[in-house]
Amino acid sequence: MSPAGFLPPALGPQRTFALVVGVERYAISPRWNLRGPARDALRFAQWLTGPAEVPPGNVRLLLSPLDGRDALDWSDSPAMAALRGACREATEEHVIAALLDELPKCDGDLLWIYWSGHGHLGPRGELMLSCADASPGLIRHLNLDSALRWWRTDLVRRRNFPLQAALVDSCRVDAPRDTHWNFGTNDYGGGSSVPGRRQFQLYATREGEIARNDPELGAGRFTDALLGELGGRSLRESVSGLPGAARSIHRSFQEQRERGQGSQLPQFIVDRNWDDCSFLDDGLSGVGPAGAARLDQEAWDGLGELFEGREMPRCAHEAYTWAFKAAGCATPAHGALPPGGLLGVVQDLDERQGGHGGMPPAVPFVRFLADRAATAGDASWAGRLLDWVRATRERLALPVLPPPPQPARPKVLHVRLETPPDGGAGFLARMWLRGERTEHIWESQGRPVPLDGVREQLVRQLLVIGGAPADAAVDRVEFHVPYELLDADFDQWPVPRGPAGRTRALGLLHQVVVRCPDERAGTGAQWYETWGWLHAQGGRHPEAVRVVADEEVTDLLGMELAAGPEPACVLAHTTAAPHAGLLEAVLEGGLPVAVWWRGGGAPATALLDLLAPAGPDGRPDPGALDVLALPARVREVRRAAAGAAPGAVRAHQPSSGGDQLVLLWDDPDDIPGLRSLA
Repeated sequence: MSPAGFLPPALGPQRTFALVVGVERYAISPRWNLRGPARDALRFAQWLTGPAEVPPGNVRLLLSPLDGRDALDWSDSPAMAALRGACREATEEHVIAALLDELPKCDGDLLWIYWSGHGHLGPRGELMLSCADASPGLIRHLNLDSALRWWRTDLVRRRNFPLQAALVDSCRVDAPRDTHWNFGTNDYGGGSSVPGRRQFQLYATREGEIARNDPELGAGRFTDALLGELGGRSLRESVSGLPGAARSIHRSFQEQRERGQGSQLPQFIVDRNWDDCSFLDDGLSGVGPAGAARLDQEAWDGLGELFEGREMPRCAHEAYTWAFKAAGCATPAHGALPPGGLLGVVQDLDERQGGHGGMPPAVPFVRFLADRAATAGDASWAGRLLDWVRATRERLALPVLPPPPQPARPKVLHVRLETPPDGGAGFLARMWLRGERTEHIWESQGRPVPLDGVREQLVRQLLVIGGAPADAAVDRVEFHVPYELLDADFDQWPVPRGPAGRTRALGLLHQVVVRCPDERAGTGAQWYETWGWLHAQGGRHPEAVRVVADEEVTDLLGMELAAGPEPACVLAHTTAAPHAGLLEAVLEGGLPVAVWWRGGGAPATALLDLLAPAGPDGRPDPGALDVLALPARVREVRRAAAGAAPGAVRAHQPSSGGDQLVLLWDDPDDIPGLRSLA
């Protein structure tokens, strides 16, 4: 099929819309001012309303020129006169209004986004395009990556804008990481991804490079080359010829670089033509695979039915990661799930280049979902997913897939304690061992026992289960306790270890966590939602962890934490005892995970410093902290704090405070024996 044959039959000037932005003047500082972007944007608008014959009413033109609009060359045409009258300043308010409010309501087939001005890369690689009203307190900007994700969803009517092209003449250098540069956070969210929408992105530079202006022309070199390629082409000719134009621009800049006449190199991100053929820019130099197969329309139709009404499964991140391995290609560096639900994940996978085996990563992703659905008892959905995989493999002549890895199930000893019905001394107790199967191993038979008696039984069971050493078989010990025992020192319980009555703290030998499922009345839905969201993110997300200080522990904190599925974990940097408001807020907010220092008091070391790996700026990065791995991480910190103690647990607190950490780890999917022990 030819590229032109792939275009919507009705595509024409009347069904083409555009956002065109040029920013030369910035409120933040005169040193930010540029000369050329407003002129470049106007030239692109002139091409749109000239050779491409797009009605001026379909173009949203936002300009902030250095010398005012009257100094620009508007040319003498009715279309440009109309644009001049409708032109607005390139402020964030006008950009968002045009791109996320006005244009989505239009009935069209093609959206152009052209931007010329300053650009910076955020901490997750997102391109932030600064607006004219960027100020020292807040650098207002368009998050282009988030906006493009938004445009792939059903917030734009499903049959509209199947083709979208973003052309960006800006730098793509990292934003400085200091207090003088506050970009804030812009994420526009989105609905469910719409299959079949195609986005073409052409940037003036690769990541880390600066876009150059021609000093004689006062114009961006990239825009000049782009308009030279578009020339007098009609709209349909320009759209179908856009991949060829991108190749030509790329080749021209490559030759300039080789001659020492330039350093920037344009990059097109979407590696597919409008007719779905691969045209990776690395292929210009003969590097890279010839191209992996992609899903056809029949596959997309099937997924639309399979995923309709389905929430993101908890295994989604694991499936996403395995899909790259099964397809023979590298997992993305950031590794976070793309937005847009299940269809958004599949669309992200389908847009990526597969390995040499020709397997589209989307197929092993669905195969993994089928395997886990069967394990979870959803045989109907698992069967439909497997039918889709088989049919897609046969139709696209794909190789055989290896089976997904079986989930690793840790061996966990559960200890449940209840206050006696009469409120007397001691606790009713029961113990389970859960691995591949669940086994009831001990119960107090309705007789309250003191905590020392519970400890003796726990030590005895550990020895029976694992033999010597006692920690050989049990990975984690989970204490299901009344609210008042959440701060108890279970991790410090001495366990026999070695000769001559030597002991070690339970929290050094095993992962030790506390739980309080009986206090989840009224917040169970939030608890399950947050845990599911955390699993779908693979345990890591910039919003998964919240550090709470003393001044934030108010009567409203629980409601704040319950406002959404994130955060999933609280790190308490508080001096007050945890029962003085913090734990109430955590439970009311439905959070499954929290870490604090036992007993309160001035924190020895910030928990983020103890638990989170360092980010690119050398500081602890909450988004890189794997919340799902916290039981193992807390044990590491406890062991590091006890490293200087050759014998029993030390009586003094080390400088890090690591041996005084308490971890609440309340997994709603793993609650054996909910019936009361009374």
